[in-house]
Amino acid sequence: MEGRVLALDVGDVRIGIAASDLLGLTAQPRESYRRTTPAEDVEAIKRAVAEAEAYRVVVGLPLNEKGETGHQAERVLAFVEMLRAALDVEVVTMDERFTTAIARRSLIQSDMRRAKRKKVIDIVAAQQILQTYLDRERNRRS
Repeated sequence: MEGRVLALDVGDVRIGIAASDLLGLTAQPRESYRRTTPAEDVEAIKRAVAEAEAYRVVVGLPLNEKGETGHQAERVLAFVEMLRAALDVEVVTMDERFTTAIARRSLIQSDMRRAKRKKVIDIVAAQQILQTYLDRERNRRS
């Protein structure tokens, strides 16, 4: 299917958002949304989906090192259910273990200051989640 895919890195304080290009080849960082209430958070994502004209939302699922669902993953899954109820697009989850660590490492390697890293880490993690998802989907179709 052609169109944009949106990816979310859902944290307790912020939600990082990334979007694909129209062909679904590359992931671009979009924004970092500061969370308020669950209802307002869902509305913000709804607006992001509409703005991007996305047909799918990929939410990073923070499984533990053993690949099991822990406390944080349960919280993300609860948010995913709220999104599924509110959005008219497909909402899927993807194992996001290590994406924040990878994003942090790449920002450190680019000599970004700690204060600036804190502001963009969620967006870069969302971009990493989305690029991994897009690559897997492309390989699956090949």
